[in-house]
Amino acid sequence: MAETRIKGLSELQAMLDTLPAKVEKNILRSALRAGAKPVLAAAKAGVPVRSGKLRDSLRITTSGKGGTARAAVTTRLFYAKFVEYGTAAHEIVPEVRSALGFGGVVTEKVEHPGGGARPFLRPALDGQKEAAVLAAAQQIKKRLTKAGLSAAADVEVEADDG
Repeated sequence: MAETRIKGLSELQAMLDTLPAKVEKNILRSALRAGAKPVLAAAKAGVPVRSGKLRDSLRITTSGKGGTARAAVTTRLFYAKFVEYGTAAHEIVPEVRSALGFGGVVTEKVEHPGGGARPFLRPALDGQKEAAVLAAAQQIKKRLTKAGLSAAADVEVEADDG
């Protein structure tokens, strides 16, 4: 299993603690967004495509609340969870009886067999976690170096295939 190591993390945290809260928050959100990009690309590559709407709706969102920054790959399409997790067999009963008609025959209910899960988000996260950590660490180093903070050069990120 591949392992990612970050050397100098405690020194990095000490440096981040000296920055104004807004600057630290911006650097961390930028790093989290960079880390989410490989996951987003893998999710888009792995999503089942019928019309392309689900694939095209995938986005990275970031937020910060209570001193915690977070990034996520999200969609606003309600059916994404049905694709990811599948659905159980269920009965469809319409509010208007005539709503269920096939070939001129109207029926009161339909037994839906359900649908199997076709996960795309979890495999994307599992397959890209090392790439996400590396991208986030590199973005932090880049932003700190750009800001002229030399201690950023002491942070080392390595990925071991082991």
